[in-house]
Amino acid sequence: MANQRHLALLKAGAETWMEWREKFPQVEPDLNGADLQGIDLSKVNFSHASLVQVNLSGSDLSGAFFYKANLKEATLREAKFSVANLSGARLIQADLSYANLIGSDLSEANLKDAAIADANLIGTDLRGANLRGADLGTAKLIRTNLSFANLIATNLTGADLSNANLYEAEVMGAYLYKTDLYKSNLSNAHLSGAYLVRANLSETDLNQADLRWANLKGANLTRANLKGANLRGANLSGVNFQEAILPES
Repeated sequence: MANQRHLALLKAGAETWMEWREKFPQVEPDLNGADLQGIDLSKVNFSHASLVQVNLSGSDLSGAFFYKANLKEATLREAKFSVANLSGARLIQADLSYANLIGSDLSEANLKDAAIADANLIGTDLRGANLRGADLGTAKLIRTNLSFANLIATNLTGADLSNANLYEAEVMGAYLYKTDLYKSNLSNAHLSGAYLVRANLSETDLNQADLRWANLKGANLTRANLKGANLRGANLSGVNFQEAILPES
C-alpha cells in the first residue's frame, strides 16, 4: 500500500512533488499499488521510487525520470513514455502493452516476462536490458539499440526490428516468426535455437552470428552478410540466399 503522505504530495501537482524531492533527495517514495491512471506526470522525478503494482495506464509520463525505480507488476498500458529515463528500472512482469516509448532510455532495465506487445519503441535505448521471456509481439522496434540485451525466449512475432542494433545480443530460443530484421545489426549475436521462420533478414549483418540449430525455414536473407556465421544444424529449407555473403566452408 502506498505511503499516503507521498501520494498526497504527488496528487498536489508536479511542482509540489518536485520541490519535495529536491528538499528530501534521500527519501525513496513509496507509491506501491497506487491508482494514478490517466494523470499527467510528464517530467516528474520518480528516481529510486517504489511503484510496485501501480496503475499508470494511459498516463502521460513523457520526459519523466524513473532511474532505478521499482515498477514490478505495474500496469502501464497505453502510457506515454516518450523520451523518458527508465534506465536501470525494474519492470519485471509489468504491462507495457500499446505504450509509447519512442526515444526513451531503458538501458540496463529489467523487463523480464513483461508484456510489451504492440508497444512503440522506435529509437529506444535498450542496451544491456533484460527482456528474457518478454512478449514483444508486433511491437515497433525500428532503430532500437538492443546491443548486449538478453532476449532469451522472448516473443518477437511480427515485430519490426528494421535497422535495429542487436550486436552481441542473447537471442537464444527466441520466437521471431515473420519478424522484420531488415538491415539490422546481428553481428556476434547468439541466435542458437531461435525460431526465424519466414523472417525478413535481407541486408542484415550476421557476421560471426551463432545460428546453430536455428529454424530459418523460408527466411529472406537477400544480400545478408553471413561471413563467419555458424549455421551448424540450422534449418535452411526454402531460404532466399540471393546475393548473400555466405560463410566459408
